[in-house]
Amino acid sequence: MINIHKKTLEDLEFSTVLEQVSEHCITPLGNESALQITPFKNKRDVLESLALTNEYLASFENDNRIPGHRFETINKELKLLNIENTYLEVYSLKKIVSISSTTNEIVLFLEKFKKYYPQLNSFSSNIEVTLEIIQKIDNVIDRFGDIKNNASDLLYQLRQSINLVKGKINQSFTTALNMYHNQDFLDDIRESVIENRRVLAVKAMYRKKVRGSIMGSSKTGSIVYIEPEATLQHSRELSNLEYEEKEEIIRILKEVTNYIRPFNPYLKDSQNFLIALDVISAKAKYARSMNAILPEITEERTMFLRDAYHPLLYLTNLQKHEKTFPQTIELKQNSRIIVISGPNAGGKSITLKTIGLLQVMLQSGLLIPVHERSKACLFDRILSDIGDNQSIENHLSTYSYRLKQMNYFLKKCNKNTLFLIDEFGTGSDPELGGALAETFLEEFYHREAFGIITTHYSNLKILATELPDMTNANMLFNERTLEPMFKLVVGQAGSSFTFEVAQKNGIPFSLINRAKKKIERSKVRFDATIAKLQKERSKLEKTGLSLKLNEKKKGEEAERLEEINAKIQRKLESYQELYDSNQRLIYLGQKVNDLAEKYFNNKQKRELMSELFKLIQIENSKRKRTSAKQKKAEKAKETQVKKEVEKKVEVIRKKKKEEKARKAQQPPKPKPVLKIGDRVRIEDGRSIGTIDKIEKNKAIVNYGIFTTNVSIEQLELVETKK
Repeated sequence: MINIHKKTLEDLEFSTVLEQVSEHCITPLGNESALQITPFKNKRDVLESLALTNEYLASFENDNRIPGHRFETINKELKLLNIENTYLEVYSLKKIVSISSTTNEIVLFLEKFKKYYPQLNSFSSNIEVTLEIIQKIDNVIDRFGDIKNNASDLLYQLRQSINLVKGKINQSFTTALNMYHNQDFLDDIRESVIENRRVLAVKAMYRKKVRGSIMGSSKTGSIVYIEPEATLQHSRELSNLEYEEKEEIIRILKEVTNYIRPFNPYLKDSQNFLIALDVISAKAKYARSMNAILPEITEERTMFLRDAYHPLLYLTNLQKHEKTFPQTIELKQNSRIIVISGPNAGGKSITLKTIGLLQVMLQSGLLIPVHERSKACLFDRILSDIGDNQSIENHLSTYSYRLKQMNYFLKKCNKNTLFLIDEFGTGSDPELGGALAETFLEEFYHREAFGIITTHYSNLKILATELPDMTNANMLFNERTLEPMFKLVVGQAGSSFTFEVAQKNGIPFSLINRAKKKIERSKVRFDATIAKLQKERSKLEKTGLSLKLNEKKKGEEAERLEEINAKIQRKLESYQELYDSNQRLIYLGQKVNDLAEKYFNNKQKRELMSELFKLIQIENSKRKRTSAKQKKAEKAKETQVKKEVEKKVEVIRKKKKEEKARKAQQPPKPKPVLKIGDRVRIEDGRSIGTIDKIEKNKAIVNYGIFTTNVSIEQLELVETKK
């Protein structure tokens, strides 16, 4: 028998999870039901609920989507059906048709696809599929929500009579309207409607000349509304017929209601089925929102939650686009109690709450956000002591409250219990409180209970190393910045980094030294040793991660280079084949050219034909016989290689052309001002001379042996006169 205390659900904020689940419901009753979810009392119900949610979650990913289950509440109608001589209105009957057809559709669908949804089909198998209610109501009410004319013979006759009388009223009113209009007794609007009756809009001065019943007047009093005398008699007849029609409709509704009354249990079951389906659907949608799954539920007393996320934290961070750090934790027979230590704000409490909340969710039929290879077992009790919990009303201090909790734990704790205690032993004198906490922990250990505690007490850390089925764990911290890394490491106790954190926050070093001298040297050494080990583990974690990343990068680079090498090798082979082919063609061309030259000189046709024939025979002896298909493939390959070569040549030519165009577009460099004595040469020339004289954009250049008169525009500066 599973029994999880209400206080545990409060400590783990289970109600917030239920609020989030209820937001996915599409009906008010489903929303209310989701908020009332509690852990199941027995294992069979837990497994059934988990299987139903998991099947509904799977329906989101396949083509056979489960039909919609939206419905309107019929609680009021169910109560009326239990009271004799009551009847349901048309709107209520429409709701009953809707809920009955929705139930039928879903039950028939699940029966049709029971191969895909065996659990959901089994869940719906106790709901009967019936069309009697729907047919009965559809015989009476049309799709617009009106009672059909043929619902009864009397109703048909009454409506025929009503239509006839309405025709007479309209005819008589039209006659009176035309008559008084011709006499100019009517206002411009001519007529109006009062109390659902047509009336004449008579000018006030002529009201005595129009025979009929006065129904009212305008605000100014200039118009008097009169129902003509000719229509009064027909209007009274119409009122009587409409009253009889109303009475007949009530009689029909009573008859339909009495027919439905025996189906009251069926309708109640249908509504309950749709409410339950709404909750199952909401659980599946909630699971999808955080990638939750159904882990393996094992009979063994073991729990292995890999990459477990705290649901509330995960969804909050998802909205903020922030990262959530998952934790991996394992509880089994030879390590059934874990003692988590380390500095505050490192994630100890969140880790504790994550495990507790996921276990409670699982035992309430909710899927959990963990890795698909996770395993879980079910506990009869989950006990928790999380938070301060001072009680002003009961005059309890933190320590008194915690002692009261420990007393409750001692009464209920056994081998089928999971206990969760945050900051174990706090609230009293550290030495005395630590000793008492150690005793409690030993007792829980000997009772073979499973549990997770967080603590700063060294004696509890030492106890975890001494007892074989208990283990230490710590939350990793960066050894340089003392920033939390939010990663749980099992197998080693964590330092509280008391003095390191104090020093980081600016506490004078002299005061920290004085504090160290006031406590036992052995305790400082123990904490320092743990801190050192934790730093080493952190370094190893980083080094290992770095090596893995480097190894991965090198592997990827090697694969890339291997692929490039293979491509180059294939291209080289293709180019070699093309080169050999072209060389052979050049050789044949030379041979043919030699024969042509020889024939040109001696004009010996027979000798020419003989030589050509020999050449062809030699070439054919080198050829291999290939099929047409092979020839086609070889030709295609050769064409492809040629295309690639031409493409590359084209790219090179294009680049050269672009480079040339770019140089042409570049503005010419400003020419230096030439002076007498500068060494120059003519553009594109090699000889260098010296300017002797400059006159009107012309310069006399002395080359030593001779001088020449050249335009300055044609000269390039080689060296300026020093």
